[in-house]
Amino acid sequence: MNIGLIAHDSKKKLMQNFCIAYRGILLKNDLYATGTTGRLIEEVTSLNIHKYLAGHLGGEQQMGAQIENNQIDLVIFLRDPLSPKKHEPDVKNIFRLCDTHNIPLATNLATAELLIKSLDRGDLEWREMYK
Repeated sequence: MNIGLIAHDSKKKLMQNFCIAYRGILLKNDLYATGTTGRLIEEVTSLNIHKYLAGHLGGEQQMGAQIENNQIDLVIFLRDPLSPKKHEPDVKNIFRLCDTHNIPLATNLATAELLIKSLDRGDLEWREMYK
């Protein structure tokens, strides 16, 4: 499965910890991340991650294009809902594209853990039908 990883600045440490905790599951999949998030995850996990540009420099649009072309199966976007972002339209576009193309999306740690455990159990194999 192709997993997209995005984290707002205030959630980057949480994303690192999430990836450390679930490294064994993530290792079995292809990982894509916005630039800074991907670099930070690689530093603490040694996972191989395809990195886009930084989110605010176009990385979220690059991920959106892959979602739109059905090349991402699952997105974990740890977002800060309390701090408005200048690139908020790009953030909302990720949500819209995931909804439009039936891509499971987690926006907080609780749903991220549910999705990653579901992935490990094989509950997301239905995504293969969409390819």
